[in-house]
Amino acid sequence: MLSTVYTTLVWTISFLFTCYAGYYFAVALFGLRKEDPIPEAAPTRRFAVVVAARNEEAVIGHLVESLLAQDYPRELFDVIVAPNNCTDHTAQAAAQAGATLFHCTAPVRSKGEVLTQVFDHLLTQPYDGFCVFDADNLVDPGFLRAMNNALAKGARLAQGYRDSKNPHDTPISGCYSIYYWMINRFYSRARGKLGLSAIVNGSGFMVSASLLREMGGWHTYTMTEDIEFTTQCILRGERAMWVPQAVTYDEQPLTFAQSWKQRKRWSTGMIQGTALYLGPLVRRALTRKDPAAADHAVFFLMPVMTVLLVISALAGGIHWLAASPALLFPRTQVFFQLFFSLSTAILSAFAVVVLEKKLHPAIWKGIFFYWVYILSWIPINLLCLVKRTTTWEVIPHTRSLSFSRLDGR
Repeated sequence: MLSTVYTTLVWTISFLFTCYAGYYFAVALFGLRKEDPIPEAAPTRRFAVVVAARNEEAVIGHLVESLLAQDYPRELFDVIVAPNNCTDHTAQAAAQAGATLFHCTAPVRSKGEVLTQVFDHLLTQPYDGFCVFDADNLVDPGFLRAMNNALAKGARLAQGYRDSKNPHDTPISGCYSIYYWMINRFYSRARGKLGLSAIVNGSGFMVSASLLREMGGWHTYTMTEDIEFTTQCILRGERAMWVPQAVTYDEQPLTFAQSWKQRKRWSTGMIQGTALYLGPLVRRALTRKDPAAADHAVFFLMPVMTVLLVISALAGGIHWLAASPALLFPRTQVFFQLFFSLSTAILSAFAVVVLEKKLHPAIWKGIFFYWVYILSWIPINLLCLVKRTTTWEVIPHTRSLSFSRLDGR
């Protein structure tokens, strides 16, 4: 009887996980389709470019320089840096590079809280849209022009292509780069082809002033303000347009310890978001028959699926140790599944590198290490279920690189 219970449990969970993975695989296939270009529009929209910065003296200057070098009428955009909780000379470096400074008038503990104060001020100004970046970014000269095209086409929320400025530094920076290339192609690009919503992922996105005014400003409460804001927009019936011509180059963490710290914050935010928004998303999907809400609800199932996967593995392991007559995972199958998981992670990493035309001798260390990056999500998610990150810990950025030197990185 115990054997039957274990078998039923493991196969039920395996079936659910297979459906979950199958859904993502089916959607990802649309990322292989050719992208539709966004028509060119006259540069008439006025933008505020917003950067929240905390101890970013080493990199903020190059970001501001790349923003001021945009292929867009200079009178139609302002670069605004909001230094917060700084113990270095971030503000001076930003001002020297040509940015306008915004000083928070109330204490802030996270990027979301900084954006709340910045937008409360900027929404009183005659802007058509706001573009948000991180202080370590470099921005392609065509970014604002591409977002102007998106606004002209009717987008009120748009996410650009998130690239890396240091994909070849370490195996970890390579893994992060591959991870974002996968999100670009197999998440946001695929959903763009299906008429669903891309996901705002922290940097290089645009939100229209009209949408933000309707929402009463920026109000996020979780550790992942980008995912939360995407969710809030989807619940209003908005879609984040995918704009691959708007390219941002992001500095990736260099060490596994830095990665662990950052992904604990991401995992905490996902768990917080699941608790706050999974129910409303499911209700909207059912009552409004909104496929974007249904798709985003599936996205928020990730922490749940991690727990189910661990339960399935533990039940299978107990089954094996008990030497049941009806072994679910014979010894050879355990090794086969492990080999299959590792090879799948490596092959998928290689595939996206080739598809995105990022193949370089130095990226191989990221490709072969990618399975460690993916599997390490399991203990991170489990840890955050019992002990969540409550403070926004800064990842130091030291890759001081101008846009003109980017190709020689």
